[in-house]
Amino acid sequence: MLPLWVEEWLEARRAPIEDFFTADDAEGIYQRCVLTAVDDPKIARLLDKRPGVTRDAVLDRMRAERYADAATGRCQGAVRTRYDHACMRLAEIKEMHRRAAAATVWSWWKVCLALAGAGLFILWAGGLLALLVAVVVAVVIVLLLSLFVDLWVWDNLRQCLLSARWGAAWVTQRIETGSRAVHWGELLQEQGVEPVVAQLVRHMLGDDPDSVFIPDDYAGLRAPRAPDEIVENEAFRQMSRKLTHIEYGTIAVCGPRGSGKTTLLEHCVASAPFGLLAQAPATYAPHDFLLSLSVRLCEKYLRDRGCEVPEFTRLSPLRRLLHRTSKRIGRLGRWSAFAVPAGALLALGLSAPVRTLYAQYAHTLADFVQRQAELAWNVVTQIWQGQAVVASLLVAFVGIAWWQSRRTAWLPRLLAKALAPATVLLGIGLALVSVISVILDQQLITQVLSFRRTPTVLYPLVLAANLGMLWRFLAHLSFTDGHRQPPRRWHIAAEYLTRAAAAATGIAFLLVLVSDPRTYALLADPENPLRLAGIVAATLLIRAGRWRPRPAEPQLVTRCRDHLYRLQTTQTSSHALTTGASQMLSLGTSHTTSISTVPPNFPALVEDFRTLLAHIAAEKAAPGKPVVIAIDEVDRLGSASQALAFLSEIKAILGVPHVYYLISVAEDVGAAFVRRGLPHRDVTDSSLDDILHVQPSTLTESRAILTAHTGKTLAGPYVTLAHALSGGVLRDLVRYGLQIKEMREKSQSYELAVISRHLIMEELSETLAGFRTLLSNQRWTDDTGGILSSFRTLCGYLRTPCPCTEGALQRALEDFAFRTDDDRSRLNDGELADDARQLIDEASAYAYFSLTLLDIFSAERLAHRAQQAAARGSDGDAERLAEARQELGISPHSARRLIKTIRIAWSLPLQPVTDPNVPQPRPGNCPLHSAPTS
Repeated sequence: MLPLWVEEWLEARRAPIEDFFTADDAEGIYQRCVLTAVDDPKIARLLDKRPGVTRDAVLDRMRAERYADAATGRCQGAVRTRYDHACMRLAEIKEMHRRAAAATVWSWWKVCLALAGAGLFILWAGGLLALLVAVVVAVVIVLLLSLFVDLWVWDNLRQCLLSARWGAAWVTQRIETGSRAVHWGELLQEQGVEPVVAQLVRHMLGDDPDSVFIPDDYAGLRAPRAPDEIVENEAFRQMSRKLTHIEYGTIAVCGPRGSGKTTLLEHCVASAPFGLLAQAPATYAPHDFLLSLSVRLCEKYLRDRGCEVPEFTRLSPLRRLLHRTSKRIGRLGRWSAFAVPAGALLALGLSAPVRTLYAQYAHTLADFVQRQAELAWNVVTQIWQGQAVVASLLVAFVGIAWWQSRRTAWLPRLLAKALAPATVLLGIGLALVSVISVILDQQLITQVLSFRRTPTVLYPLVLAANLGMLWRFLAHLSFTDGHRQPPRRWHIAAEYLTRAAAAATGIAFLLVLVSDPRTYALLADPENPLRLAGIVAATLLIRAGRWRPRPAEPQLVTRCRDHLYRLQTTQTSSHALTTGASQMLSLGTSHTTSISTVPPNFPALVEDFRTLLAHIAAEKAAPGKPVVIAIDEVDRLGSASQALAFLSEIKAILGVPHVYYLISVAEDVGAAFVRRGLPHRDVTDSSLDDILHVQPSTLTESRAILTAHTGKTLAGPYVTLAHALSGGVLRDLVRYGLQIKEMREKSQSYELAVISRHLIMEELSETLAGFRTLLSNQRWTDDTGGILSSFRTLCGYLRTPCPCTEGALQRALEDFAFRTDDDRSRLNDGELADDARQLIDEASAYAYFSLTLLDIFSAERLAHRAQQAAARGSDGDAERLAEARQELGISPHSARRLIKTIRIAWSLPLQPVTDPNVPQPRPGNCPLHSAPTS
């Protein structure tokens, strides 16, 4: 069984390998290209979606001479010419080899093998010069024998050598032909077969091949706001332009619900060097909102600096102290479990050499310390007596600098940096002295040289240990590509074998080495403990040189932490004082003082927030990338007046340097800013610096969004359908993208006419059910109840659709959609209330829109009809369907006029008729009514 990486490598290069080994078979290369193209996921996903469009049918068509010529005709050029020439040359060489082999009665390959064996023997026995002499002698003898010996011997030998020569030429030409075949196969695959197969499959699909639904991976639609799923549209680009035009300020983001305002704010916050996204309160409470925003700002800054956010728990001070103490004791115990035994063993092993060093150098070291102490005392005495003025000034400056470094700790860091090189150099020197002492020890050198007479068994062990280590290293490199597979049952990976082999050979080598008496003599040298002590001391000095004092906490971090304490805690301080004359007397006084901090009011909170945010922005803002504070969902406050009142309250925190405020507001607030000063001014004039209108996406943007979220290209008609139903609103666009797949599974069909009908009918059913609920709150009379009856009938057909009622459903839908307000007034004796009339008009307009979508998408030859509609003007553009859906949110009357122009452009009827495009009932029994449908 081959390793997994070998199998993956072979699979990735399967086509070139096959083309190389079948280089002289152009037909085989073509058939291989056809199989690869048909099995390609882009083609395979189109098969078995319509009758007759199967894998076998495509293969049969591609085997025909017509399609083979069409595919190869696309690839005529230098590559094909070189491949044909190589194939012809290979055939010629093969024929020459066959003729030479047939002209001799000897076996040419046996004769050549015998001559090659003799040459190798002479080369091994006598060297290269002997081989050259033998070749010259053999040539001379053959020439002489050819003059006096029977000619058939010479002819047979010559033909055998000639066969070998043509055989070698055939191998060389076969390699060249294989290389040409690989290049030809790649060109034929990419430029010939794949385009022809794609065109053939689309031709076999018939009319409107794009209307066939292709199942794809819809994982992106389930998480459309993931960072890798966001598609930058015009709103993103417009926001980038606005952020570059002003240095700092407040930008309002307005647009319909679901248009992507929150996603835009999240993207801006994520791309800023420091950003914060806050949700506006559902109720009007500016103080609480600013309090929460201040807390989140401090917490975000502390986390960005890697500092711990203070936790305000309900535990008592004693419980917190015990918890903190227990954690430190646990850490100390774990550290001591390793440090104490290691220190004790190290002290026991090195105690003798350390005592020896102390006995040798104690007096010298004591004299040196005494001289330095006397020198320092003399300097202090001179400074005290005023005899060293310069030293006095220097000492005074050092004292001032030390006091100033109490918060920044710059002086300890400076001393650490100054002493670190000396400490490291001292440690390295001490380690070198320990190593050099080994080299200069003549006794150790003599013992090492005696290892030249090593037992024979040690050599294979050393070789095996080295080979095991090398193989282990190579195996580690081969398994560090991130594709390590879990071992299967009874499967032993090479990595574990090499690990075990390396460990076993290493242990065996050490055992053999330690069992040798000369090794013990080397280890028993009396200077070894002292050398080891020197290496340990050198290691400690080097590690000490790397020590740096802990940096002081930044002032801004301390300020944020103090601000959190002030915002989230109430601090109380009590002081008691009792005085008395004595225990025998009863006279005395008692004083108690209690101090409690006052929570900050709104003005103080605003001032603290602005100051803190200004300091954070000055630190975090980069050139061209300021800090971003985004406030979302301001339109949740209710009316526009409440949103404007909220803006007027939080207006005080706006206008911080190097800070962009991005505020999501409703469309009416944005409209108030646009018409500023006409005829009066409001809070938006002084609160907002600019405004960005997030418009519904265009058809091109919707296609890009659905393509990015589905991972593959969604067919054009389905994108148009989702775009029309959603009106370009991103949230609804994603929802309809998922519902298209759901309708495919529900209808068990891959056809656009069936899928679109199910989707449109389901949306119409849910929408009319909502209108019916709203109509139930109105007052009705016997004269006006007829409308409710027709409304109920239509909703009943939509709620329980079946094949035997599709005709009645179509007629009821057309009757309700085409009937205007004047028609309803003539059919009813009573007068509808204004609210009821408005709801009926909106429901009828939406039914009119749904009927238009049904007439467009549920009929055959959509692509042809779309071209005809587009040729009639802008009303036939598919973008107008989304505009009609948007117009339904403004006025049903203007939407009805727009839909009428769309129907004219698409040549659709403007009054109820018997629609020939109504799907015919399928034969059999109705699943709901158990009655024959045909």
